[in-house]
Amino acid sequence: MARIKPQALLLQSKKKKGPTRISVTTIIFCNLVIVLVVFSLFATYRNWSNRSRNQFHVGGSNAEEHDGFVDSKRFDLPGYAILNTSKGYITVELNKDGSPEIVDKFLDLCQKGHFKGMPFHHVIKNYVIQGGHSQGIGAAEDWTSKGKPHGHLPLSPKHEAFMLGTLKSKQDGKKFELFITTAPIPDLNDKLIVFGRVIKGEDVVQEIEEVDTDEHYRPKSPIGIINVTLKPEA
Repeated sequence: MARIKPQALLLQSKKKKGPTRISVTTIIFCNLVIVLVVFSLFATYRNWSNRSRNQFHVGGSNAEEHDGFVDSKRFDLPGYAILNTSKGYITVELNKDGSPEIVDKFLDLCQKGHFKGMPFHHVIKNYVIQGGHSQGIGAAEDWTSKGKPHGHLPLSPKHEAFMLGTLKSKQDGKKFELFITTAPIPDLNDKLIVFGRVIKGEDVVQEIEEVDTDEHYRPKSPIGIINVTLKPEA
């Protein structure tokens, strides 16, 4: 067996203990991996951030759309009613802002056909026309029996001629009656809720006002509303 010289053993020992060199290719590859990992994390963060923002925006939009739907629903209600009467058509503009609850009730009853065939059971010239399904003494007749103080009370724009109203007293749908004034009547301020005004067909109202009545202001010949048509515009 050949003997290894001491110098050769020393050189071999130095080669084994010396640091291992890392190639340039390995360094570049590691850096690329790090860059890709950082880029991937950044892209993931942006994606989640955008999703959260979009969800918040959609939620806010839905809330706004809901509020808008409620408002539009309120303003999309029909604003006009056409009363087809025995004497012709009467077009009424409904006061949705001034009397919203009464207008809602009137529209609901129109859709249920409440006013179809409703008679004008009391007609008082230069005062009011009263329509309804109730029997007995009409409210208008009762008011006239107590007198009509037409000179000393201040006039209200609400109770000029050709205004549409109903009784202020609480009533169910079956007793919902209609009143069309044919003259300015200030003493009705405490009795009627005005929720509309005649904008077309004043001549029809005047023709109804001229019908023959008995001593209780009841028309001698049947006269009334045939049906009611609702429209968004006149």
